[in-house]
Amino acid sequence: FMTLTNVNFDPAAHLTKLKKSQEIKEALRKKVSTDGIKAPEALYDLAASTEAMLEDAKKAGIMYDENLNPDIRSVRETIKYGLKGISAYSHQARFIKHSSDEVDNFYFKALAALTDNDLTLDDLIKLLVETGEKSVKIMETLDTANNGLYSSPTPTKVNVNIKKGPFIIVSGHDLKDLEMLLQQTEGKGINIYTHGEMLPSHGYPELNKYPHLVGNFGSAWQNQQKEFDNIPGCILMTTNCLMKPKDSYQDRLFSTSVVGWDRIKHIEKDENGHKDFSEVINKALELGGFKEDEEVKEILVGFGHKATLSHAETIINAVKDGKVKHFFLIGGCDGAKPGRNYYTEFAEKVPKDSIILT
Repeated sequence: FMTLTNVNFDPAAHLTKLKKSQEIKEALRKKVSTDGIKAPEALYDLAASTEAMLEDAKKAGIMYDENLNPDIRSVRETIKYGLKGISAYSHQARFIKHSSDEVDNFYFKALAALTDNDLTLDDLIKLLVETGEKSVKIMETLDTANNGLYSSPTPTKVNVNIKKGPFIIVSGHDLKDLEMLLQQTEGKGINIYTHGEMLPSHGYPELNKYPHLVGNFGSAWQNQQKEFDNIPGCILMTTNCLMKPKDSYQDRLFSTSVVGWDRIKHIEKDENGHKDFSEVINKALELGGFKEDEEVKEILVGFGHKATLSHAETIINAVKDGKVKHFFLIGGCDGAKPGRNYYTEFAEKVPKDSIILT
């Protein structure tokens, strides 16, 4: 998860995980025989120095083997990115004590396949399709977990303007982190805003019940450097997307879970999975927050699959009557660089007789 785009930029955090992976590998070697194992990846031992690790890293580069069939390289990398996505949802599901043995077993199978030069292009394409299937499976696992803990999302109005007072902005999409922060800030006079991919959390009744979850701050992730500039409150990053912090808010930016950046404070969990956000809370109170209320401006969220399917008959009738002629699935987000706004443009240009699923 931490190797996904805009998640963790802290070299020390990656170094810690690399050393942990070597410990796991050594423990596994004691349990099974390594006789007959020829894959260099399985026999590799982590180098002792950071410099040597970086030198070894070149061998794992996408284009390192210039003689590899480009189609095989492409499918392998697509599978790899699929596995990164699976790991993200698996990580969050496991944090709230849910998992899928089916997905976990596939993960090892797919990782091994990525270094198996005996597999043909057809073999890898079949594995790619299975990667998609397991992605849906782990989405279902996490969805079941979230619905069980926080009840199914329902259409909910969300204020997108600010309120007077101290505040903490919660970005990413780890609902458990948001819940723990809401519990720890109850009665402290601190407003909690969502940001980015945390916006849909307002639709969950067991999260929306907290009166100090007051709204959503800002716009898309790629605007955070401008929107967080000199902000009089704190930001907690629970997952992607994190951009390089400006000096003007680095001291009030906190990371947790897999997120990280060198020189920003990180909140770890204890052996029971609990996180102490008191440092974030105290900093928010110290900063004082916004001085004035803005006029309330609301948007509607919470159209999860259960809420949407409860109107299935209405949707079907709209299709039959010709009022709805198109369904579009938008499964991506715009980029940070100017011009990378394909998904926004796409949504703006679809016909009015369309329904967009996202």
